[in-house]
Amino acid sequence: MFCGCFQRIITAAIPVVLLGAAALTLTPAAASQVGLNEKVLVFPFETDFSFVALIPQKEMALRAFTLCLRVATELPEERQIILFAYRTANYDELNVWREKDGRISFYMSGDGAFYHLPPLSTFRTSLCLTWESRTGLAAFWVEGKRSTYQVYKPGHSIRPKGTILLGQDPDKHLGGLEASQSFVGELTDLNMWDFVLSRSMIQAWHYGHKVPKGNIFNWGTIEYELNGNVMVVDDD
Repeated sequence: MFCGCFQRIITAAIPVVLLGAAALTLTPAAASQVGLNEKVLVFPFETDFSFVALIPQKEMALRAFTLCLRVATELPEERQIILFAYRTANYDELNVWREKDGRISFYMSGDGAFYHLPPLSTFRTSLCLTWESRTGLAAFWVEGKRSTYQVYKPGHSIRPKGTILLGQDPDKHLGGLEASQSFVGELTDLNMWDFVLSRSMIQAWHYGHKVPKGNIFNWGTIEYELNGNVMVVDDD
């Protein structure tokens, strides 16, 4: 029995594309919701059907970005976890993972970049990722502190018109979900910009100070669709 502060939403999804037994389903447009200010997404169980689809404020045709979120999980370190997934028809355009060896990684249309960062845990971690195409400089930021830079895919562009999910990794466009890669835990305060934020701005976001609103995703006005067993909980 959950108290009244928990808003449990289990949507009745309808299939839009069938790609075998593990086809991804999306709810009707009428089921989309807007805004998660002072809310947390809770993924309570390992599944191959629970996810949140995000609808960007602008096309995901990117040559630079900053992606920030706050995350907590009790899954063991040897368990691979998808933290953010954006896929077009043939490519993982931008996927962020915790690997089986505990490293944090991200992939853009091919081999990934891997970082030894403080481990994710049951206590919330503020995590940002920055990348820009001109130089290929990429870094993770944990609790406002930057990792070493890596040079990753200079000259690359992220393509638009894909599917953006939290909680699952689509191995195909609109399908191919696996419970063993699903996210279990809490996600909140996800914001994304189509440019690289400065160190001072990332640190301000970490401490909850005012920063420019994300022009791709802004947690306060984010448009999203809940599918399966996902909970929206007050951030208290």
